[in-house]
Amino acid sequence: MNATLGVRVMLSVLVCTAAAACTADAEPVDPQRAMAETPPPASSPPPDPAAVGANELGVVPILMYHQLAAAPDSEYDQTPAKFRAELDRLYRENYRPVTAAAYISGAVDLPAGTHPVVLTFDDSTLSQLTFTADGQVAPDTAIGILEQFRTEHPDFAPTATFYVNNEPFGNDPRALPWLAAHGYEIGAHTASHANLAQLDSTGVQRELADNVRAIVSAAPGRVRTMALPLGISPADRALATAGSWDGTNYAFEAVMLVGSNPAPSHYGDLDATAVPRIRSGATPVDFDSTYWLDRLAADPQQRYTSDGNPQQISFPARLSGTLNSRWSGQAKPY
Repeated sequence: MNATLGVRVMLSVLVCTAAAACTADAEPVDPQRAMAETPPPASSPPPDPAAVGANELGVVPILMYHQLAAAPDSEYDQTPAKFRAELDRLYRENYRPVTAAAYISGAVDLPAGTHPVVLTFDDSTLSQLTFTADGQVAPDTAIGILEQFRTEHPDFAPTATFYVNNEPFGNDPRALPWLAAHGYEIGAHTASHANLAQLDSTGVQRELADNVRAIVSAAPGRVRTMALPLGISPADRALATAGSWDGTNYAFEAVMLVGSNPAPSHYGDLDATAVPRIRSGATPVDFDSTYWLDRLAADPQQRYTSDGNPQQISFPARLSGTLNSRWSGQAKPY
């Protein structure tokens, strides 16, 4: 290389370095290396709890669904169109779904200013989940509607808890693994949808242990919550929470009722053995989902409103007396 050419090359390298843009004489830039060497932008801190009206001692609507049907024949049934309309309303009013297990454990990690809602489905019917001939989720089922809503509103991130009996969803072996793989919770609802008040202690434990065994064999993992069939507890209420039969143990963190009002915050005065739910159906009934969503919209201070910081529990200072003392270390009254 002659001296003149050498000077030209050195100048070219210097120009490329100074301008961060190279000509044909420069070495190509590795975009992955450049990204790795670029420091990530600083994350902004969560907003002030008072600014978003945070109230993590507020109530949480736990909505209860059963069958979806175009022509419902029960007050417990809902039409697909009204189910979709209820999701639209929840989205507009800044609710965001969490599972029953997340609610009961206090693992509610939502954006500041949003409100948790728990969607629950009992009885594991084909209207909740079935598959088409090519193995896709049928679009007019509850899961089909939820997944379509996810596509349209990714920030809503739909999830739900399905309380199943043995041989769920038409005994389709694909159903429970699909739910588990897609982030839905699977809860217990007894093996045969039994009226637990009519069984002795062995019968109660058999219904629940056998149900848990069937669920875990299809979708391994802990079954954390259960829903009482018909909302009826066994004579020994403790057996709805924990027991054992034929070598299978069960222990639930929450027992769901067929109640008619929102549930207390997990951080407040909550009886986890009797968690109320709100009925949603096509036929209006007293204290149904429309009634309670209207009431909470009219008095939004009642609602659980997230502060956007899962490491603290924010609420108006006037509610300090309702905080369960076990959570006092994370309390941030304002």
